[in-house]
Amino acid sequence: MTATVKYDEVEVGQELPARTFPVKRVDLVKYAGASGDFNPIHWNENFATSVGLPNVIAHGMFTMAEGGRYVTDWAGDPGAVIEYGVRFSSMVVVPDDEGAEIEITGKIEDKLDDNAVVIALTARSAGEKVLTRAKATVRLA
Repeated sequence: MTATVKYDEVEVGQELPARTFPVKRVDLVKYAGASGDFNPIHWNENFATSVGLPNVIAHGMFTMAEGGRYVTDWAGDPGAVIEYGVRFSSMVVVPDDEGAEIEITGKIEDKLDDNAVVIALTARSAGEKVLTRAKATVRLA
């Protein structure tokens, strides 16, 4: 595949459309199975609260993956991502009934050689920033 977004059609400072990703406990159980991370803080409310957490929390890597999904959906090609990194700054708390949401926005921060751009991401849940220093370098068409 090739990215569907064209390098010549983006500018530094351009905001990408915001997206909201719902997170339910079943998503965390599925992620635990795929990743092998069965830590009970990610699925067992009694355990999570017994160790001082407000409730079950999403895996950090699950949250990071949603940021990656945001970028690849925008670019149109998962193979277009050259580099991706984040720092975790807060937890995504996932109550049993209503679940949670992760809202992700992006902004073109730099245009590089070879049709690559740097995208600065912001990810929030319940009003708190959950990823910081989140950046992706993506090669566009």
